[in-house]
Amino acid sequence: MVRSISSALKAFAVCAGLSAGLLGQSVAQAADTSLWKDVQKAGVLRCGAAVAAPYVMRDAKTSAYSGYFVDLCRDFGERVLKVKVEFVDTNWDNLVAGLQSSKWDLAMALNQTPERALAVAFSVPATDYQVSLLVNKDNPKLADVKDDIAALDKPELTFAVMSGTAQDKAISSVISKGKIMRLPGMDEARLAVMSKRADVLVDASDTNHLFALANPGWTREILPKPALAKQGVSFGVRRDISPADLQVLNIYLSQRRETGEIQKLVDKASTEANAEVK
Repeated sequence: MVRSISSALKAFAVCAGLSAGLLGQSVAQAADTSLWKDVQKAGVLRCGAAVAAPYVMRDAKTSAYSGYFVDLCRDFGERVLKVKVEFVDTNWDNLVAGLQSSKWDLAMALNQTPERALAVAFSVPATDYQVSLLVNKDNPKLADVKDDIAALDKPELTFAVMSGTAQDKAISSVISKGKIMRLPGMDEARLAVMSKRADVLVDASDTNHLFALANPGWTREILPKPALAKQGVSFGVRRDISPADLQVLNIYLSQRRETGEIQKLVDKASTEANAEVK
């Protein structure tokens, strides 16, 4: 009996030692996993690019990208990681899925939402975001409407929005009586309001403001109350990113935001976007 107990204890000790060794090996392997090391090894940082001025813009003639998230992605890749930067064309419906399937390393200009946080991780916000509405100030259907979102939920009103965006989700959550016209791009959404096929343009407050500045003769901006989708705008990363790698990106963004450098990039991109609208 004593020998049996002794043998069992020895076997347990061996198994425990093997388990500890395997666990230590797994932890070491996990510690060796690094997104930025993989990017540096590949020599290129891939940034998923869904167009929405002034965050991400693309020249129709040259296919060159611009916008303040483009500037941030390029600077982070070239100056911090010391690699080339590649912008991968996509749309808002596929931006998260492409990140999950490793088609790109960073998703640019993602609004922080709980639903998206189930699928991806976020950096700290580069900027903040709020949905606003833009209307034709001469539209008789909107003559008495100020900023109450409930007063806009009427069957005779049509809301134009880019499909799959945070704006789409925000307006869909509060409009049940009005019609929602979902379009593939912001140019199509703006044209729908300009041509009076739609009554209300739903977009980020900064881009709606740019559009209003370019068209002062007929536009009116509305910041709805209660606020719609007031969120941070961040880089999206895969959920399996290590805390150390995420910290690298977060420190970079926090420093650039606190020094006012990101605001300068926003101003530059806004000027470019406004020139294109004109």
